[in-house]
Amino acid sequence: MIAPGRAKRPGAARAALDPATPEELETCPFCAGHEERTPPQTLVLPDDGDWRVRVVPNLYPALERQEVVVHSRRHIRSLAELEGDEPELIARAWQLRAAAEPGYVHVLVNEGREAGSSLPHSHSQLAWLPEAPPPRARPRLEPFHDDGTLVAGCPWAGRLPYETVVAPVKPDSSGIQSELLPRAVRLLAEIVARLHAIEGPVPLNAWLEHDNQDWRLVLLPRTTILAGLELGAGIFVNTLPPEEAAARLALG
Repeated sequence: MIAPGRAKRPGAARAALDPATPEELETCPFCAGHEERTPPQTLVLPDDGDWRVRVVPNLYPALERQEVVVHSRRHIRSLAELEGDEPELIARAWQLRAAAEPGYVHVLVNEGREAGSSLPHSHSQLAWLPEAPPPRARPRLEPFHDDGTLVAGCPWAGRLPYETVVAPVKPDSSGIQSELLPRAVRLLAEIVARLHAIEGPVPLNAWLEHDNQDWRLVLLPRTTILAGLELGAGIFVNTLPPEEAAARLALG
């Protein structure tokens, strides 16, 4: 449901990421030099020299098997701050860990406490699910990026402002092992940086949907708070039309 006027209601101001605190650098278990504060690593990239991306078991798993992918040895707080080949290394870590352990791997990113993150250092999670979720049809998009191999756009049935999908132009049955995934993660990071330029560092969730027919990265910025209508009835009220969101992200 698209309802732009809903954004003007009292209390509708968007959530924001908590500001950094002086204790973060000292206590962060994901920064380089603090490796002893996490369980033993299951993967590091590159595998020689100083690590750039590191994978460790989740200390507080909700499922039988969960791992954390630390996105950088630097203390960064968002995908928007990735540098160099970090996006490609993150995607490669997802692929290597998925190949190493049997089962369906759900990849997710939470940024900001409003989006469920407990630690500010940028990271993703790998959760091995008992079974694959039901396949979802590719959504109709208002595109703002198309390079012939990857397309990014805002769904016409977007749940919240700036919801974005990054997907291969043609259906790709290779799923999480797709050779396009590293480029897709880089594009996702660029889109988050555009979002920050427009709205500031808003909390967000992102995840990888994949099956034996297709895959996509989904970005869901938490620009509004989910309430009873969304959670109870499954009716999402989007205050920003997809064509306007796409236009802003194209210029962001």
